Amino acid sequence: MSVFSHVEFDGHEQVVFGHDKASGLKAIIAIHNTHLGPALGGCRMWNYANDEQALRDVLRLSRGMTYKSALANLPLGGGKAVIIGDPHTGKSDALFQAMGDFVDSLGGRYITAADSGTGPAEMQIMAERSRHVAGANQREAFDGGVRSGDPSPSTAYGVFIGIQVAVKHRLRRDDLKGLRVAIQGVGQVGFHLASLLRQAGAELWVTDIVEANVRRAVEQLGAKAVGQHEIYGLDVDVFAPCAMGGIINPQSLEALRVPIIAGAANNQLADAQLAEELKRNGCLYAPDYAINAGGIIDVYFERSGGSAAELKAHIEGIGNTLRQIFTRADQEGRTTTDVADRLAEERFGRV
Repeated sequence: MSVFSHVEFDGHEQVVFGHDKASGLKAIIAIHNTHLGPALGGCRMWNYANDEQALRDVLRLSRGMTYKSALANLPLGGGKAVIIGDPHTGKSDALFQAMGDFVDSLGGRYITAADSGTGPAEMQIMAERSRHVAGANQREAFDGGVRSGDPSPSTAYGVFIGIQVAVKHRLRRDDLKGLRVAIQGVGQVGFHLASLLRQAGAELWVTDIVEANVRRAVEQLGAKAVGQHEIYGLDVDVFAPCAMGGIINPQSLEALRVPIIAGAANNQLADAQLAEELKRNGCLYAPDYAINAGGIIDVYFERSGGSAAELKAHIEGIGNTLRQIFTRADQEGRTTTDVADRLAEERFGRV
């Protein structure tokens, strides 16, 4: 399994493999770029089919974090961690203590946080072994409540702001009343997003691999449940991917005919070239690492000590970034991903 010749190797500064026999820990940390500051990114636990799949995921995700932090105007670089294991049956205190030691061994070059398969409880265990862990403490939330280290509401709020901007740009609408939205994945982030959209008057169609998540959205938000494959072919205004990556692919594009794709999932495009096809189809694509930056902003403010009001204002800045991306894409005849990449690279110094 070569790293340097890997198709997803993008000049990463550091890729580290961690193993602890006693706890069963098998993990990879990838640091993509630290030009703007220490690399910050979540710790994902997933039952990968093989080590190659885990390596591909961590390389793609860490690169995305560099671009996400730059577009969010944060003094941070990009990194990511993955733990190979079943998040439902494979967790233990010893595992996450070992993971905390692994993170700490990098001396602060990488700061970790919750991600798919992990949450505040796991961050608290890791924080016992390293100070380079975010999301382990309670703090005031931007909506006036108190949250326990979970950045999901902030991620969802940023995506909600982004959808408003995309709807204004593509559909020339100033409100979301009656807007038809298909949400793929209604877990932590997806459900928060669905709640915000419902409050704004949108109509919702939802799917998820976890039936309980679908049932909650139906019962609490009046959403309509659809099958996992049916979600792609619905006659809606917005398709919001909020689950795993790679779901915009040649197969799904045969069914997708929406004017807007805007969601919280990372690495939504299975291949970067698909952005051209979306453009040809007249679909406005909100680059995932631009629209879903609310979580990383939340984690940064937790560590920097900013107020809830400052956090909310910074998240709302996602809207300004997307307006710039959409406008430049139209003016230059380029895809939104090309423009977003260029903008991020200007900020973190690659250009």
